[in-house]
Amino acid sequence: ESKPKPKLFMPNLIPLKIPDGEKVDFDDIHRKRMEKDLTELQTLIEVHFESRKKEEEELQALTERMEKRRAERAEQLRIRTEREKERQARVAEERARKEEEENRKRAEDDDRKKKAFSNMLHFGGYLQKTERKVGKKQTERERKKMILAERKKTLNIENLNEDKLRTEAQHLFNRIYQIEAEKFDHQDTFKKQKYEVSHYSTELN
Repeated sequence: ESKPKPKLFMPNLIPLKIPDGEKVDFDDIHRKRMEKDLTELQTLIEVHFESRKKEEEELQALTERMEKRRAERAEQLRIRTEREKERQARVAEERARKEEEENRKRAEDDDRKKKAFSNMLHFGGYLQKTERKVGKKQTERERKKMILAERKKTLNIENLNEDKLRTEAQHLFNRIYQIEAEKFDHQDTFKKQKYEVSHYSTELN
């Protein structure tokens, strides 16, 4: 058996009622709607341009910050480069000064050794000589000579063979060379002190 079809419910449609005695101005409604749409469109355009302007300002500010940071890095690099050049120049100057000082000291040392060796050739046996003046006051030089004479050891070479003689001669040579070097140092110190005393005396006067 077939089921009966349900009946469709149709609502009662109430037609739009226009008030009596009044006319509907569709042109005015359309005009107002157009004005509203135009106002909304203008508002959207203004909002868009305001947003665009704000984005451009932010982009400009970002660009300026990047340029400023780039300039700061360039300035820092320039300062570091200049400081490094100055440091290298100071190192080179200090190295040259040290080399010059070493060369000067080496030349002075060589000259001193040459003078000591030259004096040693004429040294002779002055350490074995002492002068005593009876009835006269001894000078400082005579007193030193007496002390050296007292400290002098007698050289006994009678029972020495050739090798021992060579060793003893080398020992004496080294000792004389050392004494001459010390003598030169003392003389140089004495000259400097004498010059300083004379210089200070001149300033005081």
